[in-house]
Amino acid sequence: MSSAPQEPTPGAQPSASRPRASSLRRALRTALAVIAAPVLLFEEFGWRPLARWLGLLARLPLVARLEARVRGLSRWAALAVFTVPTLLLLPVKVGALALIAAGHKLAGLGVIAAAKVVGTALLGRIFLLTEPQLRQFGWLARALDAWHGFKQRAMAWVRASAPWRVARAAVLALRRRWRHARHG
Repeated sequence: MSSAPQEPTPGAQPSASRPRASSLRRALRTALAVIAAPVLLFEEFGWRPLARWLGLLARLPLVARLEARVRGLSRWAALAVFTVPTLLLLPVKVGALALIAAGHKLAGLGVIAAAKVVGTALLGRIFLLTEPQLRQFGWLARALDAWHGFKQRAMAWVRASAPWRVARAAVLALRRRWRHARHG
């Protein structure tokens, strides 16, 4: 009698847990993509355009000098410059929640929305100015690289989806109609 391990039968499942693990992994990946899609879309179409829009202010000499100084900061100073505006927005958001609690729901939501837009534009611009210094932190560079890789894969998945293709076709059709209406 031989004690050698037996070869699996061709076509047989080696373990019943593998299909379940594969299904679970696929379900988790899909759930993560669905949750991440709004974040990715906001990053793609929200903070970058807002940061570029805020960058138009760099045409002003005072703002241009300030941005040049920010670009020249050390990595620790850049981290502080990037972090402080986030902390400064917290009291604004707490104030907005107080407005909502006091019954001024629309005013509170308006303050939250305005703080989100202004904060996103400001932080996006600061990030664009300080990214080289921030990447000097190895842990942050690795996290940013992982995020960018994930974002590219997720955006490819989103762009390949039927809802994205339908929405994109609708937007392109609207643009064509708009151009045709404007230019006759």
